[in-house]
Amino acid sequence: MLSSSRSWIPAVLADVVLILLFAAIGRDAHARGDIVSGAFSTAWPFLAGAVISWTVSRAWRAPFALWPSGVAIWIGAVLVGMLLRAATGQTVVLPFVIVATISLAVFLLGYRALVAVLVRAAQGRQRGV
Repeated sequence: MLSSSRSWIPAVLADVVLILLFAAIGRDAHARGDIVSGAFSTAWPFLAGAVISWTVSRAWRAPFALWPSGVAIWIGAVLVGMLLRAATGQTVVLPFVIVATISLAVFLLGYRALVAVLVRAAQGRQRGV
């Protein structure tokens, strides 16, 4: 979508920031104290899942694409994240799985959809000039 050979860098940064934001919002909503370090302890399994998904799907080839990059990163972040949480004794209950799945979809797919709309609009303006 974006032509630069380094266009994957802002996408990775956005994924990391949004996963951390998801964790921080959850920590704050449950009044779990120490939002910063707590957010990292909540987020690391999902970040690991995102990194694995970036690698397996080779998302750097189309980092802002909803499909397959965005979907692979989202599913990998949730699936691997939950498996790692379970393996490390962190809570994995159905309501949390549902909230994490929906929240990470909104964050990780939402900004990619927004980028797609903005790119299409910019291309339309260039054709119209």
